[in-house]
Amino acid sequence: MNENEAILEGFVSVRAAIKASSRDVYGITLRHDKWDRGVAWLEHRTQERGIPVERVSAEQIDALAGGSTHGGVIARVGPRKFAALDEMGRGSTAPFIVMIDGVEDPFNFGQAVRTLYAAGADGLVLRPRNWMSAAGVVARASAGATEWIPTAIAETALDAAQFFRERGLKVVSADDKSDTVPLYAADLTGPLFLVIGGEKRGITRSFLDQADLLLQIPYGREFDQSLGTAAAAAVLGFEIMRQRMQAK
Repeated sequence: MNENEAILEGFVSVRAAIKASSRDVYGITLRHDKWDRGVAWLEHRTQERGIPVERVSAEQIDALAGGSTHGGVIARVGPRKFAALDEMGRGSTAPFIVMIDGVEDPFNFGQAVRTLYAAGADGLVLRPRNWMSAAGVVARASAGATEWIPTAIAETALDAAQFFRERGLKVVSADDKSDTVPLYAADLTGPLFLVIGGEKRGITRSFLDQADLLLQIPYGREFDQSLGTAAAAAVLGFEIMRQRMQAK
């Protein structure tokens, strides 16, 4: 396998890549005794698309996957296909676009995307980097959401913010400093570009200083630590979803 290929593990991840056409699928490998409805679906769809399928022993598939959490299904795939920034939220009157910036751990990244996709985010923006070596972890942690959600690339959060602001989206982020609006007091029903930072690097002060709205996530007690990325994504994403559902 070369550097432009990756292994996706598990039926959910592999099915998402095939159904979303998010990347080229070069081949499917199944454990020799794996037979169920999911496998039947895979074999039917791969036959339609001319994707080769092979069955191997449990030991062989463990070696290919680098572990035993694959459930007897893996796929050899190419790089993630990206959309253009101007395709994000197309067709939505109030697009909800999110950028995850500064998250280094692929499991946390996948968990955050899983939450935001479930909460209705229309598109995801990332900075350039090579996620190929961690594609399997990301897809599995996100339950396939990283394959489903339309995804685009921007050089920096500032570049993306300028792009979306010019298209009428409000640039929003969370901060624990002054001049913030409590999350539950903010109107989040309009077009939004939400930027969520990682626990270690966070979001640069230069970006926060030019954001249109800074949110504070209220706590139920005194606690001087920030939430992890996936937890913050859940709180922000589902409050945005709640407000939009009520506004309909």
